[in-house]
Amino acid sequence: MTQEELIKLEKFEAHFHLLMEKYMQLKGEKERLNTLVQQQQEEIASLKEKNNELNVQYNNLKLARIISVSGQDLEASKKRLAKLVRDVDKCIALLNT
Repeated sequence: MTQEELIKLEKFEAHFHLLMEKYMQLKGEKERLNTLVQQQQEEIASLKEKNNELNVQYNNLKLARIISVSGQDLEASKKRLAKLVRDVDKCIALLNT
């Protein structure tokens, strides 16, 4: 090999090693980010489940308040309860279709 070819080969090897180092860095970064994404997805699923539970509790509390009202709020409570029954009927109708 000529001197010029040896210089080119050395440059190529140096660039190749730099490229491999960068590849390994990016590979590690990708693994770290994939782990982070998975953790975030698990946290989102957990928060959605908790949100659903809290919505159910809130609706139960609203219903309990409607049922346990004083005499002056009785008419308004009846209307709210009737609306809830209609909403449930709508949901059942949607499930049956």
